[in-house]
Amino acid sequence: MTVRLPLFPLNSVLFPGLVLPLNVFEERYRAMMRDLLKTAEEEPRRFAVVAIRDGHEVAQSAPGMPDPTSVPERGPAAGFGPDPVKAFHGVGCVADAATIRERADGTFEVLATGTTRVRLLSVDASGPFLTAELEELPEEPGDEAGALAEGVLRAFRQYQKRLAGARERSLSTTADLPDQPSVVSYLVAAAMMLDTPTKQRLLQSPDTASRLRDELKLLRAETSIIRTLPSLPASDLTRGPTSLN
Repeated sequence: MTVRLPLFPLNSVLFPGLVLPLNVFEERYRAMMRDLLKTAEEEPRRFAVVAIRDGHEVAQSAPGMPDPTSVPERGPAAGFGPDPVKAFHGVGCVADAATIRERADGTFEVLATGTTRVRLLSVDASGPFLTAELEELPEEPGDEAGALAEGVLRAFRQYQKRLAGARERSLSTTADLPDQPSVVSYLVAAAMMLDTPTKQRLLQSPDTASRLRDELKLLRAETSIIRTLPSLPASDLTRGPTSLN
């Protein structure tokens, strides 16, 4: 099944079930939000989020280094090259905007939630903002997803403890974390301190069990590293701030 939706590229990966706050100030994305506001409130206001492979989340707005005479790019594909589809990772996530609030200065405050994984088929830059043709990707459980989810949750608790420097106390109880394998896989993928390519790999795993197996290896490796290092991971190196868009 294919669908055409507005496209919002980011320097981060959105997973199903995770909340995405956005501060929208560029004109191309403001135009997108104005268009989404035309949708009736009882209908989903959906757009697709893809991680940027090669390009800039915020387009250049003025001449700068190294060429102060350079002319800033304009238009919906600014910063993404002549063929925007090549600038993005091939699998993204549909976002459902629960809140789109326009400020007095014309910028927007948006709160959305990831819903469904999609494969990027094509990108259209002919309008005021990017749109994309997308193929919805089903979430298959795979083999032994339930048992793997239990193992990932145990490993994730150890990872949490190491990050917090807690050795004797648990940071949360079993009731605080989900037990549905697919939900576990996405929650852990979003919560771990990983770079964008690794998070992207987890997003596009062929099934839940494959994602959980990958996460189990990552959790064990990261926990071992944290145990032997004298300081905590530099989270600012792997997690960017909330998008300015």
